[in-house]
Amino acid sequence: MKKFTFLIGILLLISACNGKADFKPKAINFDRDACYVCRMGLTDQRFNVQAINEFGEVRWYDDIGCLAEDMRAKDQWDKWKGSQVKIWIGDASKKNEASNWIDAEKAYYDYGKDTPMGYGYSAYKDKPASDSIYTFNEVFERINAGKTMREGFIQEKMLMMKDNPKKMKMLKKKLEQERSKKQ
Repeated sequence: MKKFTFLIGILLLISACNGKADFKPKAINFDRDACYVCRMGLTDQRFNVQAINEFGEVRWYDDIGCLAEDMRAKDQWDKWKGSQVKIWIGDASKKNEASNWIDAEKAYYDYGKDTPMGYGYSAYKDKPASDSIYTFNEVFERINAGKTMREGFIQEKMLMMKDNPKKMKMLKKKLEQERSKKQ
């Protein structure tokens, strides 16, 4: 009987390992889930992003700019994602609804809204009435070129942290990094 139970356990383990990843969007646990890059708690699904790799692991981001920062570390990103990754983003025209996820690579993006980390890009399932609409790839090109609202966002944070030398030092470094992208 012990051998039979052991054999069943091994077969269950093998079948679990051979299963395909579930690439369906996951619901945010607002009490627990935090951005993989900046470690901020997720608060606004309209701008949140999730990436699901071929192993079914999820990385959360509170802003599409944080995803761009993670993807910039190409070797680490490629190792984590494996051979396939699915990226979902919240539709900025909706609220914090579990059904609010749209395919990030098929979404329409506009620029100029206040987003959680100040990158300024919002995603929509349906094309918004806007003068400037961007694709997923164009958004990443723009973020990597420093075409974001981050400078103003960081400067605003600096005003709030002027009495905290440690945070001011960190924010000054981030501001320098953002400015260097534009050169």
